[in-house]
This record gives sequence, structure tokens and C-alpha cells, in this order.
Amino acid sequence: MEFVRLLLVFLHLLGMGMLIAMFFVQRRSGTDAPLNKGWLHGSALQLLTGVALMGLAPLTDQDYNDIKIGVKLLVLVVIAALVAVNLKKRPAAWLTPVLAGLVVLNVGLAVFWT
Repeated sequence: MEFVRLLLVFLHLLGMGMLIAMFFVQRRSGTDAPLNKGWLHGSALQLLTGVALMGLAPLTDQDYNDIKIGVKLLVLVVIAALVAVNLKKRPAAWLTPVLAGLVVLNVGLAVFWT
């Protein structure tokens, strides 16, 4: 069971890395480029692996802070919603920095909130 938990943590971190990479991809594409679908893929990977980790918590004797997880979930839902709403149109100039800030906020919550 520990291998499954570690695999989910690994995939969860890859999803976070994908979101950070999407910021750089988006910046390189220019301000007139539509949002990259990788934003949604990274968000979905984070969501699915996070939910799976929470579901496995009782089996792996992990004790997670439910409030912290709820806040992180809310930030992730905001990221996914902003991307989904703006996926087909030219994004506003503020959108990419806000998405990057939300990703960094989520990473900060994961690391510093004990």
C-alpha cells in the first residue's frame, strides 16, 4: 500500500510541476495566444491524485489536515475554473500571472501549513 501512496504523491507532484511549466509555456506563447490545455491536465492530475491520497489515508495511517486540504482544493478549483472559462478565447493580460500566483500559493500551502 505504501508503494501506491508514494506513486500517487509522485503523480501529484508531477501535476504541480505541469502547472508551473504551463506558466512558462504560456509566457513564451505570447499574450495573444489562447490558454494551453495543459493547465486543465495539470489541474485534473492534481485533483485526482489528491482525492485518491485522501481516500487512501485511513489505509496508510496518514493523518491529513482537513482544513488545509479543503483550502488547497478550493484554490485548485479556482485555477481550473479560470482556465475552463478562458480556454477558447484570448485570455486577459492578468490571467497568466494570477494562475501562476495561485499555483505558487497552493505549493506554499502544501509546504508551510503543517
